[in-house]
Amino acid sequence: MACNTITSITKSCDNNIGGIQTILINDQSEVSGVVITDTTWNVTAMTAGIPFVPFEFKRNTGNYVEDEAHDLINGSSFVTATITLMFHRREAAKSRSIKILGEGQRDLAVIVLDANGKYWYFPNAQVTAVAEGSGTAKADGSKYSITIVSENEFLAYEVDPLIVPTLLV
Repeated sequence: MACNTITSITKSCDNNIGGIQTILINDQSEVSGVVITDTTWNVTAMTAGIPFVPFEFKRNTGNYVEDEAHDLINGSSFVTATITLMFHRREAAKSRSIKILGEGQRDLAVIVLDANGKYWYFPNAQVTAVAEGSGTAKADGSKYSITIVSENEFLAYEVDPLIVPTLLV
């Protein structure tokens, strides 16, 4: 029995760039009214009780990976999205922000802007690891590496860029 009709994927002529530019984070409990269009898999509306918080980092230091797993025996499938961010130069304010992100194993709503100009929504995410420290040589610098994991039954939904400014106010 087929569940949905298979749809095609056509070859694009657009340029394709890797990496992420911006990440916006909020408490999942503050996010409501998420409207997803079934035919396009786009988030076309979202409401946040408090504004999303932008986190800035250097170019070529952040990424996300989505791994979909299917258990053919149990009939289950889910996607593990892993977002990795690098923040350079250790200091108290960054340590505090990172601690707050992970405190109480809070559920986070994360929106990522990739280098292709596409926004992606990762609900129910949690900080799962914080690592790094100071390098050995002066040129190594000091840094934080943060891992955020989101487990859902779907790949990230694309977010309509027109709604993003309303989530920051």
